[in-house]
Parts: sequence; C-alpha cells; structure tokens
Amino acid sequence: MNDFSTQLTHWYDLHKRNLPWRITNNPYAIWLSEIILQQTRVDQGLAYFERFLAEWPDVFSLANASEQEVLRMWQGLGYYSRARNMLHTAKDIVFRYNGEFPSDYHTLLSLKGIGPYTAAAISSICFNEACPVIDGNVIRVLSRIFGVTEAVDSAIGKKRIEELAFLLMDNQEPGTYNQAIMEFGALQCVPSSPDCEKCIFKDRCYANQAQAVKLLPLKEKKTKVTLRYFNYLVLSWEAGGRYKTIIRKRLRDDIWKGLFEFPLVETHEETDFERLQHLPDFVKLAGTTRFHLIKQSVTRKHILSHQKIFARFYHLHFDGPLDLVDENNISLISQNELQSYPLPRLIDRYLQEIDGNL
Repeated sequence: MNDFSTQLTHWYDLHKRNLPWRITNNPYAIWLSEIILQQTRVDQGLAYFERFLAEWPDVFSLANASEQEVLRMWQGLGYYSRARNMLHTAKDIVFRYNGEFPSDYHTLLSLKGIGPYTAAAISSICFNEACPVIDGNVIRVLSRIFGVTEAVDSAIGKKRIEELAFLLMDNQEPGTYNQAIMEFGALQCVPSSPDCEKCIFKDRCYANQAQAVKLLPLKEKKTKVTLRYFNYLVLSWEAGGRYKTIIRKRLRDDIWKGLFEFPLVETHEETDFERLQHLPDFVKLAGTTRFHLIKQSVTRKHILSHQKIFARFYHLHFDGPLDLVDENNISLISQNELQSYPLPRLIDRYLQEIDGNL
C-alpha cells in the first residue's frame, strides 16, 4: 500500500458517513446505490435507495416490476433514463445470468446503464477487483493534489488522470480505497471553498501550494444550455359528476421519456395565450371555440443539466368531452388518478402547489 492510499484510508476510517450501502457487499444493493447516486446528492438519494430496497429487495423482484411502477418510484430524481436502464439490466441479469451479478469489470460494463465508474465500484467493492473508480470527485482530488494542469476533459488530461488512478490504487483493499477517495472528494476536497487547512494532504497538495485550488480541475469545454418553452394545456370537462382530464406518455428520445404529462405545445420562444391559441398544434388539441380559459400559471423555470425549461400551464374547460383518447398516446383519466402516474418533477410540483385543483 502506498503512502497516499494509507493516509486516505485512515482518513476514511475516521470520517466516513454511516450509509447503508457501506455495510454490505451485496452487488444488487451496491448497484442500486450507484445508479441512484449518479447526478444525485446523497441526502436526496438515501430515501430513494431505502424505498427501492423495501419495494424490490432483490434483482428478481425488480425484474418483475413494470416500467410505470419503477418510473413512479423514481419520480423526482430526474435523469429518468437511469431508471429505464436499471429495469432493463435487472431483467438482463435474471434471464442471462440467473440473477447473479457478473463479478468482473468488463462483463459489468456490457450491461445497459453501467458505465466505467459503476462497473469499477461494483467489481471492487463486491468482488475485490482492483479497478479504480473515476468520477468528478476523484478527478478533482487527483488533479488538485498531484497537479494535473491539463484540461481533464481533453485526451491528454483523461489519460493523466487514469494513469494516476491506477498508480495510486490499493490492490489489497480496492473497494475500501475507492470508497475512501470518493468520500474524500465529497466531504473534504469539495468543488468550492474547501477547508484546505484541515486537509491531510495540504503540505503535498499542488493546488494548495500553488494557490490554484479554484482553478483545478481545468476544463476546456463549456456545457451548452438549450432554452425550451413548454406550454401545457390542462384540458378538463365534466362527465357523470366527475371532472376528466387528459395526460399522455412521452415517447420520444428526449427528457422525461416514459413519464406522463399534460398535452404540450412547445414553442421557440416565450409566448402569450393570444398567440398560442392560433398555433396549429394548439388547434389540433383544443380546437378554436369550445373551451373557456379558466386560469393560467406564471412562467415557471425548471433547470436541467443541459436544458433550461420555461413552462406555463393553461387550464381550459370544455362544455363536452374531447375525442383525443388513444390519439398520439393520450390517456383519459379522472383528475384524482393523476398521482398514480409517473410525472416530471415540474408538473408534480405544480400540482402540489395548486393542491390538485384543476
């Protein structure tokens, strides 16, 4: 064991958080935790992890779940392709591997939704394979301490990080080492304003000595953010003493695929109702004369990693039923059934704010 890994694992023994996936080497639980924690804070992901395990305690039970059930349980976490891939992989493990997780990095990597980081975490923690994990936390720790001044999203920067990761790997206790370096990046070597005076590596850290903590890791590419404008039509009418509404499932390879939403008219820029009601997509859904505009929301901003969504909700009441059922995957439901469907967080939050009063 090298001195870096020795110091790091000692720090980990003293400071690690008490988390349920730290007390098991069950590959199903480790896999579940790693998928949930992608792009998710630990404090948010913990409750989801516990709910998933309670509902589907093993890979067999998860494989028997429906996509709608899994997406509904996942609601609020975002990046819903993770949930769809997770269900696909659960079925794959059951049918191809008799419910036994592959024990090596490269076979794990062949499973849908399992990338290099997750494959390394599972193989090292559960099967003691010496594969270093490399994620944002690890990249930040290595680039600061060892002075990786190349852009970490460039070919040369990635190669330098990978070489360091393998060089520093503790081959005797790879699972513990991987968890230690991830925890160090999450708790000590944080992105903004780390407490370098309390850092065990402060005297050997390149960034600390060179006053470059704010500069590293260096990236050469900036994420392009797309602006999108969503106009949701909350269509309702009375039938048999109950109010009905329409939702439909998103089918395209886009955000929120597999989730349900109100009929949507997407525009290239923010618009008002006067202009919206004359657009062909609006007329196709609502017609031109049969509705009454009951209310409309303010513009609501919803930020994703690469997209910024500006959404408004228009509540339209009709004198009679609409004939849109089964057209373009539209479902007809009563209003009190809405919460049983997996919904984007944007819509779920709006429904909570209006107390479901459509």
